[in-house]
Amino acid sequence: MPIDFHAQENRKTYATRSADPAWREMVEKLADLRGKTAVDLGCGGGIYSRELVELGASSVVGVDFSASNLAGAKENCADLPMIQFQQGDAYATGLPAQTVDFVLERALIHHLDSLPRNFKEVHRILRSDGLLLVQDRTMEDVLQPPSPTHLRGYFFAQFPKLVDVEKKRRVADTAVREALQNAGFAQIFSRTFWEVRRSYAHRDEFVQDVRGRYGRSLLHELNDQEIDQLTQQLTQTIPPDIELTETDRWTIWIARKP
Repeated sequence: MPIDFHAQENRKTYATRSADPAWREMVEKLADLRGKTAVDLGCGGGIYSRELVELGASSVVGVDFSASNLAGAKENCADLPMIQFQQGDAYATGLPAQTVDFVLERALIHHLDSLPRNFKEVHRILRSDGLLLVQDRTMEDVLQPPSPTHLRGYFFAQFPKLVDVEKKRRVADTAVREALQNAGFAQIFSRTFWEVRRSYAHRDEFVQDVRGRYGRSLLHELNDQEIDQLTQQLTQTIPPDIELTETDRWTIWIARKP
């Protein structure tokens, strides 16, 4: 069954890893956040809220619909007083109009049933010349072939039903661009980006991570027996002693409010 974002036991699911340094470098090339106010919409455990501060944002508000996620985020970012967290959602952030310079939506839009409503809300809270960065996966990103660097590909090879799950929630590049334009954004463009999720010293460390289904909402679609089948297949497929660097391909959309 899908992950329960409100469950207390999942409150640190999205707060326990660090962002890929290459992600920070990528954003730095796309936006100058020095001295800017930023919102991390769908902030999860606050991992990328921290990154926005590292990029120079003077203040960051992390917004999430899950109280348990926000509890984990507050713990994760307790040393950074310039980050505040509040409960809200992608359609009603609770933030004042025209008060924000930059909005990040990472791994959010595939959870939404209405891009127009979301982008309208982001357009409302952004100041003129404010920037929105959306990061998510299209089906082209999802269906990259399995390899020791694209480990998620093995999940789909073993359980094609997971492809059907993804088809129901992934949005095409053209659809995102159209929704952004209709919401009033301009200077819209997209690019793909490979982001390192985690490195593993050897295969068994990765297999153990999969077995825990920790931080991997897609694998919550599998039952315990299917997880056992998957880990057995991974053990048979991946050489035991090679170091693994797990990467995922994402699409990045940038849009500016005129």
